[in-house]
Amino acid sequence: MSYSVGQVSAFAGVTVRTLHHYDKAGLLSPSDRSHAGYRLYSEADLVRLQQILFYRELGFPLDEIAAIFEDPQVNPLERLRARQRQLSEEIARLQRLAEVAERAIEVQKTGVPLTPQERFEVFGEITFDLSYATEAELKWAHSEGQREAMARAASHTKEDWRQLMGEAAAWRAELLAAFDEGELSNSERAKDLAEEHRLHISRWFTFCPPDMHRRIADDFVADPRAFALVIPPSQQRPGLAAYTRKAVHANAARHAGGRTDSEEDQ
Repeated sequence: MSYSVGQVSAFAGVTVRTLHHYDKAGLLSPSDRSHAGYRLYSEADLVRLQQILFYRELGFPLDEIAAIFEDPQVNPLERLRARQRQLSEEIARLQRLAEVAERAIEVQKTGVPLTPQERFEVFGEITFDLSYATEAELKWAHSEGQREAMARAASHTKEDWRQLMGEAAAWRAELLAAFDEGELSNSERAKDLAEEHRLHISRWFTFCPPDMHRRIADDFVADPRAFALVIPPSQQRPGLAAYTRKAVHANAARHAGGRTDSEEDQ
């Protein structure tokens, strides 16, 4: 039994244009012609079409489908296994994106409750990168400290933020002065500044022991978005993030009574 292009299009759920494309690509050409010259598909053609649509549903490109059909050396099972691995990786990636989206919603809900104008007035050049905040939420999702920090941030009033950012600005000026004057990163002055930053986090967000402070400072070097929350890009200097990290590590070692590789010259 033979079927016209229109009939195949109807019961296969593909457009006539798609069938013409498969024909032009040499992937599926009708086996017969009617007396009037119209193309007709055989039962074998429909089986091949079904296979094509199956591979297309799995995301195979047309040239790869053609290779499976035409090359006897091609192992369809191996192709399917490879595609299964790709799909599994894609599923994992999409799942992570879904988590990021969910966290982004949470960050937006529990973020700083200020209007854009108030944010500019209070924060000035300091900006909160949503992508970084979301990734931090994912990274510390099971951390009680992260949950407390987000909850306390959401509860701060405009005046709280004004005072908080005033303290941060004063600390930032002292840090920049120490760096510009060539103060060593393991000096008492630099370590005291690191301690002030640690206590600032504990006072306004969540208890920050020295070990946690070290991890926060590691992010200053690893991710520019993290350091931008402390020093706006317009005020940054080459090497300042590493300097701040070393000072924090040196201060943590002072608390522990030990020595780390951070206790080095600037």
